[in-house]
Amino acid sequence: MKYEKFCQSCGMPMSEETVLGTENDGGKSQTYCIYCYRNGAFTADVTMDQMIDFCVPHMVQANPQLTAQQAKENMGRFFPTLKRWKA
Repeated sequence: MKYEKFCQSCGMPMSEETVLGTENDGGKSQTYCIYCYRNGAFTADVTMDQMIDFCVPHMVQANPQLTAQQAKENMGRFFPTLKRWKA
């Protein structure tokens, strides 16, 4: 089974070729995706709930078997485990 890294802000699967964010020095972030993190900073000042609401349509599009409510519930359990949202 292949290990997948997930953005520690939005939970999106990450790969070296496509979606790694960038640090201040231009290096690749191993923690956050390009949509959440660029030039060493988050791209949006949002709460975890706002991030979940933003991600619901993307999750449903990628997983058509899920309803929006199911996607929101799944992310509501998963997001608190991500580095950005850990208390």
